[in-house]
Amino acid sequence: MFKALHARFFQKYRTNKFPDAPPNLPEHFQGRPEFDLEKSSPESWQKAAAVCPADAIDCEKPAIDLGKCIFCNKCAKANPAIRFTGEYRMGAMSREKLIVDGSAYVIDEQLDAGIKALYGKSLHIREVSAGGCAACELDFNVLNTLAWDMGRFGLKVVASPRHADALLITGPVTDNMRLALQKTYDAMGEPKLVIACGACAVSGGLFQQSDKCSNGAGDMLKVDLFVPGCPPHPATLLEALVRFMGRKQLTK
Repeated sequence: MFKALHARFFQKYRTNKFPDAPPNLPEHFQGRPEFDLEKSSPESWQKAAAVCPADAIDCEKPAIDLGKCIFCNKCAKANPAIRFTGEYRMGAMSREKLIVDGSAYVIDEQLDAGIKALYGKSLHIREVSAGGCAACELDFNVLNTLAWDMGRFGLKVVASPRHADALLITGPVTDNMRLALQKTYDAMGEPKLVIACGACAVSGGLFQQSDKCSNGAGDMLKVDLFVPGCPPHPATLLEALVRFMGRKQLTK
């Protein structure tokens, strides 16, 4: 007991102050993009679309699809009207909310009273890597470390889908993982929720239109929460999960 107390005193408090303080984001962090239509031209948008590896840019509207975007910043270099901000709060509860069209950004709120009542204090998650590269999986695992400690919000990873409230999917859902993913979903009790984590799970990412995988989890299952990124930063994912539970918005 004395050794435990001594270690605690020596190590001090290791969990970061988020959400009471903004997350400590790296200088190179690429958050939600924004653009000034007055400073752009059709030609600049065409150049941006030409260099986008994920086909995330619609030149006609114009718009950027965060569900496809891998935040590589190539479009901003080709089109000076585009700028990636430090806004990490990008999770959305509908696919349409991931479209950046130049309008004012309003953070999506959980309006489903049933979800707030059932999961406002705890949410048990079963994660399935459906062909992912392990980047999204690793950043989700980070939330279990002392630095983030998602358990303080009632978020917990469970080993069996029978104990899960939500299924968190990473990867574009390859053909080899379709059956496993479906079986996992079917094993969950009702009501059950689906979270698409990362560009691959949201839209197929760089693997869109591949004949070996789906265009994201939405091709198989109804998705309740979309978290963009390649991979999503831990702050982006944690903030989205807590907001999805219906709790108050976290600090900017």
